[in-house]
Amino acid sequence: MLQMPSSFTPLITAQSHPDPLTFVFHGSRLLLREADLAMPSADELVRLNLAGAPHPVGLLGERYCQTFWCGNEELALPGYAWRSMRSLFGALDEDVLSVAGRASQIAEWARTHRFCGACAQPMQLKAGERCYVCSACGMMAYPRISPAMMVLIRKGDHVLLALHTASAAKRFTPLAGFLEAGESVEEAVHREVFEEVGLRVHNLQYFSSQSWPFPHSLMIAFTADYLDGEIRVDPSEIIEARWFGPHDEWPERVPHFSVSTILVDAHRPA
Repeated sequence: MLQMPSSFTPLITAQSHPDPLTFVFHGSRLLLREADLAMPSADELVRLNLAGAPHPVGLLGERYCQTFWCGNEELALPGYAWRSMRSLFGALDEDVLSVAGRASQIAEWARTHRFCGACAQPMQLKAGERCYVCSACGMMAYPRISPAMMVLIRKGDHVLLALHTASAAKRFTPLAGFLEAGESVEEAVHREVFEEVGLRVHNLQYFSSQSWPFPHSLMIAFTADYLDGEIRVDPSEIIEARWFGPHDEWPERVPHFSVSTILVDAHRPA
C-alpha cells in the first residue's frame, strides 16, 4: 500500500545536503527525467532558477528530501517531463513514490498559502512548525488534510461494491465520501451509505487508513454490516451498486497501492 516507508524521518527544518532528492511540482505533476524517472540533480536545479526556497520533507534513509512548487509549466529541463502521480504507480520505486506523495501535499500547501486568505497580505513561515502565519492579522495556515471515509458493507457472505461516477479507474469499489463539517467519521459512514445507496448499516469496525495525495486526502476505511433497506443509488454519485458473493465474478485484482484494494481483497472469496 502507498504509505511512508519505515526508513523515512519527517523534517520541518531545512538541512544542507550536497545531493538532495528534490521533488519539483507543477500542480499535481512531478518533474522527472524521461529516461529513468530520476529527479533533477542539484546542478540542474540551479539551471531551473526556481523562485523561493525549497521546503524540507524529510530523510529517506540518509538522503535529504525537499520539495518545490513551480508556477511555470514551460520551465523544464531537456529530457525531463511533467508526470502525474497516478501514472507513476508501478513505475517509480514505491518508497520514493510515497515520499513524493507527502512532498506534493507540502508543495501544494506552499503554493496556496503565499497570501493570507483573510486579509490578502503575504504569509511568512513560522519557525519550528509546518505553518504559515500572516504578520498583519495573525491567521495561521497548516497543510490541508481532507478526511474521507470508506466502507465495505457485508451482508452474510456478500459485500456491496459500487461504480462511482467520478471514478477514474471505472472499477467497482467500496463506498467512499468526504466528511462534512462537524461530523465524526462514523456519522459520515452512516450518512454517505444512506445518501449513496439508500441502506442502513451497523457494527462499524475500523479497518485501516492511508494518506492519499490527490490532492490531500486521508482515507479512513471501515467494514460495516447491513441492517436494512433496498439498494437505491444516487445517480449523481453512483452508476451502479450491487452485492458480490462467492459465486459472482469479482472486479479484477489490481496492485495494492490503495487501502481500497486491500479492503476488497481481504473479503474476496478464496
